[in-house]
Amino acid sequence: LTNRQGPTGIRCHGSGARPRNLGAMPATISVELATTAPKGASIGTGVVIGKNGPEIPSGVSLTAANLAARGFEAKPGQILAIPAKSGTHILVGLGPIGALNIDTFRTAAAALARAAFSETHLAVSLVETAPTRLDRKAVAQAVTEAVLLATYTYTAHRSVVPPRALIGVTLVVRSERAMTAAVEKGKLIAEAVILNRDLVNEPPASMTPRILTSYAERAAADNGLAITIFDETDLDRERLGGLKAVSLGSAEPPRMVKMVYMPAGAARNVPTIALVGKGVTFDSGGLSLKPSDGMLTMKCDMAGAGLVISIMSIIARLAPAVRVIGYCCITENMPSGTATKLGDVMVARNGKTVENHNTDAEGRLILMDGLSLAAEDKPDAIVDIATLTGAAIVALGTEITAVMGNNRSFTSQVMAAARSVGEETWELPLFPRYRKHIDSSIADMKNIGNAGQAGSIIGGIFLQEFVDGRPWVHLDVAGPAFVNADDGMITRGGTGVMVRTLIELIETFERPKK
Repeated sequence: LTNRQGPTGIRCHGSGARPRNLGAMPATISVELATTAPKGASIGTGVVIGKNGPEIPSGVSLTAANLAARGFEAKPGQILAIPAKSGTHILVGLGPIGALNIDTFRTAAAALARAAFSETHLAVSLVETAPTRLDRKAVAQAVTEAVLLATYTYTAHRSVVPPRALIGVTLVVRSERAMTAAVEKGKLIAEAVILNRDLVNEPPASMTPRILTSYAERAAADNGLAITIFDETDLDRERLGGLKAVSLGSAEPPRMVKMVYMPAGAARNVPTIALVGKGVTFDSGGLSLKPSDGMLTMKCDMAGAGLVISIMSIIARLAPAVRVIGYCCITENMPSGTATKLGDVMVARNGKTVENHNTDAEGRLILMDGLSLAAEDKPDAIVDIATLTGAAIVALGTEITAVMGNNRSFTSQVMAAARSVGEETWELPLFPRYRKHIDSSIADMKNIGNAGQAGSIIGGIFLQEFVDGRPWVHLDVAGPAFVNADDGMITRGGTGVMVRTLIELIETFERPKK
């Protein structure tokens, strides 16, 4: 390990590793703008449902009866491919005309991109289909994101890369100049989501704490961010008792990373939001060992830290008028003769003591140090992101993020940001009477509650102990961060869930009301 100076003079420890290119399919498809479809391109057209059924768009020779005979009802995302003289004409359902919204066009664009996977080039006319009550620039951004994310494929460890004919998508619009900024922003946001997917999909042997940290270093260097990296020799001095305890069973050293983005020319009182991400690069459960099936996907347990790194990797180009502080709590959780034992007591950064009743409830133990550090920065609000509890999957499945918060104004902001980008959330209560579930007979608290009772809520109640009363939201992404099947914009494996939500939150952030 070597000492060096960060971009603004903050002392850092090097990660001891170097980032490399990850697993998105080479030659990612291009998204361009044009006022007419390129010659030879296949055509993607949206079909709405009007008063008398599907409305036939211009250029389509089929009648309503023809569509009905082919089973096409124009339901959202429904596809009908029609051979044409040049390429293919692909119809996509948009649903009832009165119900069209931005998410309608995300769904349609993703469906078109998947349907055109074997085409060389696709011209999409969705943007101008949007009714005037919708912001067509927002539609263009959403369509761009959807096309890029729906065609993502992770191929880093395949000896033979699956073929893909599609190399480019053209958005057909009336004015290229009017839509350029929106499309470029869509590309930028998709880039962040794809990085998060790549980080999560990479096998744990090649995404160790030091390697994950190297991506944070690259994000900081590329964006001119201040960065501080605490290595294993700093844990006692910095009082990172939770991170140290979880890391003891692993031969891989832990890292705590802090990155800071400051808007150019910002005043001292600039609004500030802190992001804290759980980064367990592999979770065996520690001495509370998981069964093999439950361990198989535990490379995804660093999705929260990966999200923070992904957002910080584009933050300077995004240029929000908000100070953003990102913390990544990074370690492995492994069993060994040096591992933390059940009944051990650890001391968090803020001085509170925790008795360990289950070493597989490790995420909250590393987050308690990250949240304590974040609270010391006195931000206007804090968000933590973690694949925290299997109970969240039981309660909400794999498409909904569990949300808990201590400030109504800020919780509403986060959930509104999620709605605006089409990501699903559901709020769970931090029921005060459940605080007794984590009472310990020998310490300030223990790290789990009563078996089979409100597991996700108990995780949130535990984390609340470390935010020093500052406005805070906890996002439990255990369900939607890693999935087993493609669906619309989502691809199998790491999903990049909540990247788009938190970018929207940062860009629209307002100091929470008390």
